[in-house]
Amino acid sequence: MPTDTARSTARAEGAFRFRRLARPAVMLAAALALHGCYPYPYYPPGAVSTPAVPASFENSWQAARGAAHDEGVNITFEDRASGVVRGTRGPFDVTISVAPQADGSVRVSFSTTGPTAQDPGLQDRLTRAYNRRMGR
Repeated sequence: MPTDTARSTARAEGAFRFRRLARPAVMLAAALALHGCYPYPYYPPGAVSTPAVPASFENSWQAARGAAHDEGVNITFEDRASGVVRGTRGPFDVTISVAPQADGSVRVSFSTTGPTAQDPGLQDRLTRAYNRRMGR
């Protein structure tokens, strides 16, 4: 009859043999399971063309006012019915006109008067701020 030491040694050898055989079997099963997962090729998003939708007067009005605020123009006069916003920024007078067109689009124009040598890019910055607010 085997002793307790012999039994525990035999048990340890059996467990070692099982672990030695089980590890490759588990790895093979995992590899076979992952083999069934097909990675579809990645297609980078292309340019999406959406038809131009005329901007609403309300969106254009709010974007024009916001653009003036973004560029530090102090609004002194607003007449929504006529589509005119007037304001000042330092020595500059700024006039913004928002006018609906016959085709349903909205025309927005910015004009500045003052010593352009002090800030020659104000009108361009107003236009860029408006376009940014309109998502363009």
